[in-house]
Amino acid sequence: MAVTAGLQGPRRQPETMMSSTLLDTVNAFVEERGGGEGHFRTPMAGVHIIRSFAQRMPMRQMYRPSLCVVVQGAKQIMFGEDSLDYGAMECLVVSMELPGIGRIVQASPTEPFLGLTIEFDIAMVREVLQQISTPPEPSTSGGPCVFVGKVDAGLADSIVRLVRLAGTPDAVAVLYPSIMREISYWLLAGPHGAEFCKLALPETHAERVAKAIYLLRDNYNQPVRVEQLADTAGMSPSSFHQHFKALTAMTPLQYQKQLRLLEARRLMVADAANVGEAAYRVGYESASQFSREYARMFGVAPKRDVMNYKALLAYGSR
Repeated sequence: MAVTAGLQGPRRQPETMMSSTLLDTVNAFVEERGGGEGHFRTPMAGVHIIRSFAQRMPMRQMYRPSLCVVVQGAKQIMFGEDSLDYGAMECLVVSMELPGIGRIVQASPTEPFLGLTIEFDIAMVREVLQQISTPPEPSTSGGPCVFVGKVDAGLADSIVRLVRLAGTPDAVAVLYPSIMREISYWLLAGPHGAEFCKLALPETHAERVAKAIYLLRDNYNQPVRVEQLADTAGMSPSSFHQHFKALTAMTPLQYQKQLRLLEARRLMVADAANVGEAAYRVGYESASQFSREYARMFGVAPKRDVMNYKALLAYGSR
């Protein structure tokens, strides 16, 4: 005799099942490494997990092209003048290197924040795009190079297997590339594929601006003129300035300043550089000007910020 739907109870949707599976998988990964909260490394470069039992103060950092997934809780990100919020089973996709401010806005001891960051290999994304029989048409909008989207069942399944793979380091070299290709495919085939594909296509405004960003990154401690950046991007200065701000939500000079100050923080934390040395190494001629701009960006003086940041790193990295 057939069993009725009423006796079976409501069926769980694939997205709901994958959400539960992903949550269980990430929690298991953390517990196998001692539990608690913090940043948890994986054997895969560019892939890490964070768990937090409480909301956190805003944290400035450099975002590489990456997929940032919230499994549980919620987070807020600011790039320049733009603010983005995303919660459980949503993801943030960043398609070029950007300085930003991240803040965990929903977390508790009973329902901690759980998130993953997965960095992209642009060459791999380009290969996957070329193999899709009906590739997405790149968006012609000049909007920001970041977007928030849903983590659907296909993408969630790939992420689950990626986290499980982290538990078998010997298999990473063989299986990691294929799972990353799957993740790239689901993003390209999804509702935001038109935005995501701009990451890999040549001669788009995003790709041209990215060339200028690489120049800024490699010469952050040197004076760089907008005309030089525009020439690198193959654009007129006015067009370059317009597209740079549309994509990054900041001007080229604002971008360089944030890049310099983030690198200065790294030097003081990782290399134990003093304030004057860090200022000089990132391109400042005046230590007092450096301290003023540092305090304006991070909210406190350099020495105090370094102490706070070291404490934050001690809380988490393992």
